[in-house]
Amino acid sequence: MMKQKILFIMHMPPPVHGASMVGLFIHDSKLINSSFDCHYVNLAVATRLEDVGKGGWHKAKGVLKKLMDVRKVVKSVKPDLVYITPNSAGIPFYKDFITVMMLKMMGQKVVMHFHNKGVETRQDKWLDNWMYKRYFKDVKLILLADALYEDVKKYVKREDVFVCPNAIPAISNANQVNENSDHVPHILWLTNIMKTKGIMEYLSALKILKDKGVKFQADFVGGLTKEMSGEEFDSALSMMGLNGCCTYYGPKYGDDKYSFFSQADVFVLPSYTEAFPVSILEAMQFALPVVASNVGGVSAEVEDGVNGFLLGGKQPIMLNTFRPDAHEIADKILLLLSNPDLRHKMGLAGREKFEREFTLEVFEKRMVEILSDNVKC
Repeated sequence: MMKQKILFIMHMPPPVHGASMVGLFIHDSKLINSSFDCHYVNLAVATRLEDVGKGGWHKAKGVLKKLMDVRKVVKSVKPDLVYITPNSAGIPFYKDFITVMMLKMMGQKVVMHFHNKGVETRQDKWLDNWMYKRYFKDVKLILLADALYEDVKKYVKREDVFVCPNAIPAISNANQVNENSDHVPHILWLTNIMKTKGIMEYLSALKILKDKGVKFQADFVGGLTKEMSGEEFDSALSMMGLNGCCTYYGPKYGDDKYSFFSQADVFVLPSYTEAFPVSILEAMQFALPVVASNVGGVSAEVEDGVNGFLLGGKQPIMLNTFRPDAHEIADKILLLLSNPDLRHKMGLAGREKFEREFTLEVFEKRMVEILSDNVKC
């Protein structure tokens, strides 16, 4: 029996980000490649993370070349299904709109896998609304979490949506539960230093804790950005009197990054907006309780009161208008720092949830099921 042909049009590293890493997992998956006759086109044009979403003539030429590559492969392969990881809003959406519309004009059956959100922030714009109606027509959609359906419900019927959360490779030495009762507890920030990640609210929360006499060490791992320079970050630490209990280590990768998870007691991500952050999965794998904003699909990772705490209320927030409250951040961190048994219990719950729902093996099986269903449609 001949295998069904699937053309995967997706981002693969470089640069390294959530969508590109999932693209690499699919490309390297033995299960997916043995289940279908797989063909691949790398959709990435930018090679550096800071260039993602930017325009320019050089970028436009790269986009045009990718478009021609896709057309050529489609005509050659004649796939039964095209899987694509497009963007949901902004300049990257306009670029991917052209690709998706070309695929439809070529008579292709399309399933789109969204690794981001933002449709709801743009759907009231006349041009974007016109484009979204055509973009989503006659396609199936894969989302990272049920909560993210709110972002696209204006255009996509619920029965046309599948859910497949992201996953990460298992780390062999990540199964220990942190019991750091004999030293100052560590709070881990592991994402870029950005205002939209809630960095100022987080620093304010740390100041509240320090003023209360709480002992802690806050570790910052991640790259500096245009949103906040090194000078601005240092100035904020000095102004709040946090230099003695906060240390910035810059971006870390591989084993260097995992060492920070190993020595941490609590993981914090108070972002204004997220879709489905991989850093939370990494924290769960290392049995860390998580304090994170209830934005996007985060509630599919963090169950409030079970493996961590959600900031901002019980209902997931889609729009980018959310701002975390420093006092709420401080209260949740303090509850964990002052209760080692609770940290232990929540960390174990997170680890168990990770092993149950977010391993690569679970991801691959889900993806094969979804793709098989769509090929048959």
